[in-house]
Order: sequence, then C-alpha cells, then structure tokens
Amino acid sequence: MLPSGLLPQISRDLRVEETSVGILTGAYALVIVFTALPLSRVLGGRVPRKNLLIATMFTFAVSNVLLACSPTLELAMAARLLGGIAHGMLWVGIAPYAARIVPEASVGKAMAIVFAGNSVALTAGAPVGTLMGSIMSWRLSFLLLAGIGLAISAVCIWLLPAAHDKDTKTSPSIFKAFRLPGVVAVVTAWPLLVLGHFTLFTYVAPFLHATGLPEEFTGALLSLVGGASLVGIWIAGRTADSYPRRSLLWTVAGLVTAFGLLPVLGGIGVAGPLLVALWGAAFGALGIYNQAAILRAGGEHKDAANSLSVVTIQLGISIGSAFGSMAMTLLGPQQVPLAAAIPVAAALAIIFVSRRSGYPAGPRESRS
Repeated sequence: MLPSGLLPQISRDLRVEETSVGILTGAYALVIVFTALPLSRVLGGRVPRKNLLIATMFTFAVSNVLLACSPTLELAMAARLLGGIAHGMLWVGIAPYAARIVPEASVGKAMAIVFAGNSVALTAGAPVGTLMGSIMSWRLSFLLLAGIGLAISAVCIWLLPAAHDKDTKTSPSIFKAFRLPGVVAVVTAWPLLVLGHFTLFTYVAPFLHATGLPEEFTGALLSLVGGASLVGIWIAGRTADSYPRRSLLWTVAGLVTAFGLLPVLGGIGVAGPLLVALWGAAFGALGIYNQAAILRAGGEHKDAANSLSVVTIQLGISIGSAFGSMAMTLLGPQQVPLAAAIPVAAALAIIFVSRRSGYPAGPRESRS
C-alpha cells in the first residue's frame, strides 16, 4: 500500500503521469495471481517452511532496495514485480506455517494474530506513506521499508521454530486439493466476500460524497473500517476454534445488512458510521474464519488449498474493482453498496449449505 501515499513524489521524480505510477500497485497484485500457484508447487514441498518464510522476507527487502534505486519507471516496475512474487509466496506459506507451530485447537487464534498485522497494514499503508513522503523522499521511504524487512528476517531466524511434517518431501497437489468438496466451497465463498468488500471499498469516496457527507470525512471513515476490522479480528480469534460456523454465518449476515442499509441510512446521523463500523468489523473477522476453514478443509493438502485461496482472493480483489465500476456506471455511486451485497449474499448461501465439509460446526456447536 505504500506507493499509494507516495504517488505524487514518485511521479515527479520519474517524470511520468500519476496513472502510470499507479501500475506499481496494480501489477503487484496481478503478479501474485500468476506466480503463487506455480511457485507453491515447486518450492512448497522441497524447502523447509521456516527457510522459505525468511527467503521471502529477504527478497521483499531486496526488491524495495532496487525500487528505491530505480532511475526509470521500467526498472521500478521490475523491482516491484520481484516484491510481488515474494508477497505471493509469503501468503502461500504463512498460514500453513503458523498452523503447524501451534496446537490444532488454536489455529483460529493463530490466524487472528497473523491477520491483525495485515489489517493494520491495509489501514495504515497509504496514510503512513503520505506522512513519510512529507518528511523524507520516496526513495528513503522504501529503503526504510527494506530495512524493516531485513530486521524481520533476522528476528525470524532467531525466534521462529522449524515446522516439520510428513509432507515436507512432496509437492502440494492443487488437483487433489480442488477435488475436496470443502475446499471448493471455501475458495468460492471467500473470494465472493472479498469481491463484495472491494466493490464498495474501491469506490467508497464517491459513495460517501453521494450520501451528502463532506469529503474530509472520507479519511476518517476509512480509518474506521480499519479500526473496526481489528475488533472483528479479536472477536474471530476468540470464536474461530469453538464456534466457527455460527459465528461466520452471523458475520456474513451482518455484512449483507450493512451493505443493504448503507444506501438508505449512510448519510443520516450516526447511522452511517455505525454501518461502516459493522462493515469493517465483519470483514476483519471473515478472513480469520475462512483462513481457518481452508486449512481444515484441505486436510493433508492444506498447503495446496491455501495456495488456491490466495489466487482466488486476488481475483476477487480485481473483479471487485471492475464490478464496482460497472455498478457506478449503471446504478450511480449511492447504490454501489447494493451491488456489493449481491456476491456477499451468494457467499452466505454457499456457507449455509456447506455444513458437512467446508464450514462444519465447531466443538462447542451442535452438529445438527
């Protein structure tokens, strides 16, 4: 997210249009779609998971050093794509690794800890980039980010345990994972939820303006989405291992409700901020429930199943932006939340019918 806050500086320094610099973010996500599955198959079963995690962080740091030293947009793009490859491998490997170093009954809590950092980054990335751009050059900002990556690599070497299991000598089988009914349910429902979120999130500024809220409220409400997501993550961390099915159903129903009411109540008093907070909390929790679900549904093929989810989620992000654009054109900005509610409602239906495999009841829930 850092380039978003540094866009004007990068544009001026490289002497290109801001829209061209925006590709540094879009291409970063796109490369994950095309590299995550092949690399997970080649490296996932052959490289020890701790070593792979450290290597991805080191590669990420190197990519940011190269980006900071790039004299042209083309070289900056190459450096950014290298970072995207590392990012994809991180997401392919981090959840299965975390699941292997905690007791099985604590997988949901472990995912909550992992995703809390991600939520903070999504919320703070652009504002922190803007702040850094005001006190230092964009090149120093990326060098600082590289330094943080190297520091994390050192901490990983020092603190993290190895993660061994019987599958370390075999490559993850995407086809075997995809044949599992539970995996199919999760890698369909989860991207639909992400699609719905980014349908509105991408165009939240014109939506808020259409409801009559002043433009200066946009930043505050986006921060509210991020802050509320941390609350949702905390709740999910306490319930994902004991009440996963019931909690997820209520969470998705809450997201559908928020999207359905925002066009009507979004500009009325405290109703708008409350619905935005409900949206943020629900979306924060969804990642935890679904991450735990894909690891459980994948069984012995959980690494491959997780790789599938990483790719389909990136597709959900890309399609969500396009779907939001179409909704803006056809319905107007104030009705974009209604469009966002459609894929979320479809995901709710999938979750509801997948009680046997993808989204089964937890140990404290009724199995009926």
